[in-house]
Amino acid sequence: MTADLPIIRLRPKSKPQAIRHGFPWVFADELVTDRRTRAIPAGSFALLEDAERRPLGLVTVNPESKIIARMMDPDPQARIGHDWIAARLQRALALRERLFDAPFYRLVHAEADGLPGTIIDRFGDAAVLQPNAAWAERMVEEIAAALRQMIGVSTVILNGQGRVRGLEGLPERMEVLSGAVSGPVEVPMNGAIYLADLTQGQKTGLFYDQRPNHAFAQRLARGQRVLDVFSHVGGFGLAALAAGATQAICIDGSAAALDLARGGARAMGAESRLTTRQGDAFEQMEALAAEGAQFDLVICDPPAFAPSKPALEAGLRAYERVAKLAAPLVAPGGYLGLCSCSHAADLTAFRNASARGIGRGGRRMQLLHTGQAGPDHPTLPQLAETGYLKALFFRLDG
Repeated sequence: MTADLPIIRLRPKSKPQAIRHGFPWVFADELVTDRRTRAIPAGSFALLEDAERRPLGLVTVNPESKIIARMMDPDPQARIGHDWIAARLQRALALRERLFDAPFYRLVHAEADGLPGTIIDRFGDAAVLQPNAAWAERMVEEIAAALRQMIGVSTVILNGQGRVRGLEGLPERMEVLSGAVSGPVEVPMNGAIYLADLTQGQKTGLFYDQRPNHAFAQRLARGQRVLDVFSHVGGFGLAALAAGATQAICIDGSAAALDLARGGARAMGAESRLTTRQGDAFEQMEALAAEGAQFDLVICDPPAFAPSKPALEAGLRAYERVAKLAAPLVAPGGYLGLCSCSHAADLTAFRNASARGIGRGGRRMQLLHTGQAGPDHPTLPQLAETGYLKALFFRLDG
């Protein structure tokens, strides 16, 4: 295979040490981009060399992306095909089966699981595949076949939506590659039951990454009044009800997501303890404050306000505003959970913005707990983007 592959080379001023030590990306300004390199079809494979012509590994190339090359295998002799993909899936499955008793988890977390730009969430007998890199788009049928063979799922759904695909020059698409989808899937997690819409829902249908943060919130929720802002399908609200919260209010802008939250509560036998409010989260928090409402536990899990570095300052101001509006809704001695899924806002920046907002909301605080994504979302220490999720839990004074 290697004899047939094009060769791409780092520029003399680029540092190959990071790649040798596990950094998986090569940016366009680090590579010699002559006509031959720019002519390589997106998603093809190539041999990467340093400026001294020493091999660094087998990469996938996308001249349309700022991430022009992604490391597939440090072995230049590797053959990327069904067996290679199956081996990576088997390795990923072994970790998840060690961690979880039920087949509901993120099966593949992109670079951290050795399948660059590829997300796969498992929902029992179904898997939702997000091929967010050009190589995965080209080989989606091989990935789907390996999923059926190695994991044993019968339904594979291609969810080709989202900002990341646009950065790769990939079109949006949604397709059932095999099997059938008859409606939302019931997902048990932390004693709660969630309904995941695998074809029309946000992302893959459910956010598995918050599982450990849901569990921490449950420790604060028993016998309490809970407010879940930016709730999606009821993530923190249903977890709180499963832990014995007396009531939960879920706020979200999506009527469809709130329908799923109510369906999950019905499946749990907790429908009478759940209230939903559809609308802009900021406006809803202002309205609750005007009503004089307070809760023992408030959690805000907004979308990524800072998805990229250019959006960082505006994003941090938005996180600060969330904290400012949420803090007065917490009863004296109650708890406030604030989350960010923006990789451009690191933990320190997010924590500082949250503390400023709580202070501007007229409250003093103790930081009790800092959470991150669950272990089915492993991180590469060399790649900050894989450690995107932050969750902060505060206790507020009177």
